[in-house]
Amino acid sequence: MHRNSPRTDIDEAALEVSAPKQQAAGVTAVAVALKRSVEEMGVVRTARTLTRLNQVHGFDCPGCAWPEPSGHRRPAEFCENGAKAVAEEATLRTVDPEFFAAHSIAELEHKSGYWLGQQGRITHPMVLRPGDTHYRPITWDDAYRLVADALRSLGSPDEAVFYTSGRTANETAFLYQALVRAYGTNNLPDCSNMCHESSGTALSRAIGIGKGSVSIDDFPKADLIIVAGQNPGTNHPRMLSALGEAKKAGATVVAVNPLPEAGLLAFRDPQTPRGLVTGIDIADDFLQIRLGGDMALFRGLARLLFEAEDRAPGTVIDRDFVERHTAGFAEYERQARAADLTLVERATGLTRAQLERTAHRLATSRGTIICWAMGLTQQAHGVATIEEATNLLLLRGMIGKPGAGVCPVRGHSNVQGDRTMGIWEKMPEPFLAALDRELGITSPRAHGFDTVAAIRAMRDGRAKVFMAMGGNFAAASPDTEVTEAALRSCELTVQVSTKLNRSHVVHGRTALILPTLGRTDLDVQGGERQQVSVEDSMSMVHLSTGRLRPVGTELRSEVAIVCELAAELFGPEHPVPWSDFRHDYDRIRDAIARVVPGCADYNAKVRSRNGFQLPHPPRDAREFRTGTGKANFGVHDLVWLPVPEGRLILQSLRSHDQYNTTIYGLDDRYRGVRNARRVVLVHPDDIAELGLEPDQLVDLVSEFTDGVERRVIAFRVVPYPTPRGNAAAYYPETNPLVPLDHVAAESNTPVSKAVVIRIEPHVHAGAPS
Repeated sequence: MHRNSPRTDIDEAALEVSAPKQQAAGVTAVAVALKRSVEEMGVVRTARTLTRLNQVHGFDCPGCAWPEPSGHRRPAEFCENGAKAVAEEATLRTVDPEFFAAHSIAELEHKSGYWLGQQGRITHPMVLRPGDTHYRPITWDDAYRLVADALRSLGSPDEAVFYTSGRTANETAFLYQALVRAYGTNNLPDCSNMCHESSGTALSRAIGIGKGSVSIDDFPKADLIIVAGQNPGTNHPRMLSALGEAKKAGATVVAVNPLPEAGLLAFRDPQTPRGLVTGIDIADDFLQIRLGGDMALFRGLARLLFEAEDRAPGTVIDRDFVERHTAGFAEYERQARAADLTLVERATGLTRAQLERTAHRLATSRGTIICWAMGLTQQAHGVATIEEATNLLLLRGMIGKPGAGVCPVRGHSNVQGDRTMGIWEKMPEPFLAALDRELGITSPRAHGFDTVAAIRAMRDGRAKVFMAMGGNFAAASPDTEVTEAALRSCELTVQVSTKLNRSHVVHGRTALILPTLGRTDLDVQGGERQQVSVEDSMSMVHLSTGRLRPVGTELRSEVAIVCELAAELFGPEHPVPWSDFRHDYDRIRDAIARVVPGCADYNAKVRSRNGFQLPHPPRDAREFRTGTGKANFGVHDLVWLPVPEGRLILQSLRSHDQYNTTIYGLDDRYRGVRNARRVVLVHPDDIAELGLEPDQLVDLVSEFTDGVERRVIAFRVVPYPTPRGNAAAYYPETNPLVPLDHVAAESNTPVSKAVVIRIEPHVHAGAPS
C-alpha cells in the first residue's frame, strides 16, 4: 500500500500551556498510543505490530533499551512512546523518487525535523551530485561503486568517518566495525559518545567494566532506589513498571532531578485495575536539585554516612567489603569527611533535613540501586559525579549482591550492544587481536575519532568522507552551525536511513541516501527469514524478528548494505566471507562467538526464551578487573555551578512527544506544553527578576569564554517549577547553544546540561532558525 499525506509544519504561535501533570500513563497513554498507531499504520498493521512488540518471538522495540521482564510477559509489553516509535517506523507513508523530484534541497532545508520525519519511509537509494538541486534515484550497484571509489581515493583511511546509531543490531554493528577496520581506520564515533560515555569512563575505572551491574530482577529485591538525572515517564516508561513492582515489595524510591517529572511522582499502570483507578506513588522523596549539583549531593551524603558510622561503629560502612574488594578508601574517607555541608546545601539547593533523610535511608538500606541517565552524564564533571555516586555504593558493599548496584539507563535500543560488538574508536587489544584472527584482517591500533573529534576533523579538512549507519548526526550533535558546516565540507556524505531527517539536507559535495529495513520489517536473505539480536541496558542479549512486509522492494537490510559495500570496496579475494554473512546471519553470530568476550555458543544461547546475559565480573563474582585488581574509590575536587548574576543555567531535554531527534508530535503532555517546541521553562520568580513576562518572545544567548555568541531565537517564556537560576528547553532546537569544545572531562561528551545563558527580548524579524 502506498500512502502519502504530508503534514503541515510547526506553527509556534499555536502554543498552549497548562499546569504540569502529577502522574504518568493511565488510560490517556493507551488512547494516544492507539490513535498514533492507527494514523500511521492502519488498523490491521497496528494489530499485527503491537502484539509482537517486545514479545519472545517478536521484535525488539526500536525505542529505548529498557529490558523485558525475565518471566511472564504481558500481552501489551510496551509503553506509549514505544508504540509511537513503532508507528514512526512502520508507517505506510512513503518518500519515493517522485517526492524528491517534487521537493528541492533548498525547500527541504527550511522544513523542520518534525515535518521531514512525518513524510514517511524512504523507498529508493538516492544521490545528490554536485550542482544538483534535487536528489535523484541511483542503482544500488552504482551507489556502492560511488562510495568505494571515494574511499579508495582518500590519502589515508583516517580521512573517513563511520558513525553508528544505537538502533543498529549486533550483527550489523559487528560487520560494520569489521569493514571499517579492514579498510584501515578506527574512526568509529557513535551515539554513546554523546550520551553515556561518561558512564562507561567512570565505571570502567571504578569497577572495571563500563556497564551496569543490576538486572531487572534486582528491582523488587531492593530496599532503596535512587533515580538521578532521569525522566522515566518519557524516556523509558516501562521502567515505571519495574519501580512500581519494587514499591509493592517495600522499596523506597528517591528522585533526584531539577524538574518534577510526572512519571516519578505517580504511575497509573493501564494494565492493572488499580492503575486505571488510582495508580501508585513512585517517589517517596523528591530532591529538586540545582543543575550541576549532583556531585556535591553525593559528596555530602558520604560525609553523613561516615558520621553515622561514628555514632554506631560497624553498622554503616561495610568494612569487610571495603578491605577485601576496594582500593583508595583512606584518601576518599579524608576527602568525604572534609566536605562542607553548608556548601553542599548551596550547590544543591537542598535543605540539611533532606540530606540527612537521604543519608539515613542509605545507611539503613540492605540493598541500594542508583540509576541515572543524561542528567548526570552530560555535565562537565559527569565522570567524577558518577564515580561519587559509585563511591556511596562501595562504602555500603552494594556491588555484587541482590537488589543492589549501579544502573546507567541507556537510551537507545542497542547502543550498549553496538559497543559490545566493537563500535568504539579505542577497542582494547584482545578484541582487535581476536577479530584479526577470526577474519584474517589487520586492524589498525591507533585510536580513532569520537563524535566531537570527528566534527573537528571534518571542520578542519582532515576528514572528507562521512558515512552514518542510521541516526541523525546533524541534529544530534552540538554546536549546530559548526557541525553542519563540517558535514557540508565533506566530499561525500552517506546516510543509511529509514526516514528523512536533517542529515539528508545538510550534505557533502556529493550525498547518498541508502534506504534500509527497520526493526519491524521482514528480512529475507538467501531465501530464509533472518533474525537479528540486540543487547539491553542490563546486558541481556535476545533475538528480534521483523514480520512486516517492507514498504518497497528496493529496501535492503543493514547487513546486506555492509556486506555488499565491502564486496565492492575490497573485491572477491578479500578474506572476510562477506557473501556468506549477507545470506546467513547465523554465520555472523558464529564469528561473534569466537571474537566477542562472553558470547561463546551465541547462536544457541540467544535462542533461549529470554536470551542470555553477558558476564559482568563485579556482579557475578565481585571480581574487579581494574589496574589495582579491586574496585576503586574515586577522589576528585568538588565542582558545582554557581549561577552568574542576571543569567540562568540551561539544560536541554526531550519532549514527551519525541525520542532523541525524532519528533513524533507536538504534545509534551506531562509538562503541559502543546502544539509548539520553541519554549523555555523558567521559574516564575526568575521571570520577574529578569524583567520578563510569561509568554514573552525571547532569544537565548549562551555565554562561554571563547567569545563566540551563540543565539537561538523566538522562544516563548513558560513559567515552570524549576529550581531558581535554572531553565530548560528542548533539543535539538537548543543544540546551537552548546560549543563543540564544551565537553565533559575525560569522556569528551558534549555538555548539554550546563549552558550559561542570558535571555533577551526577541526583536529580530524573520522566522526562527
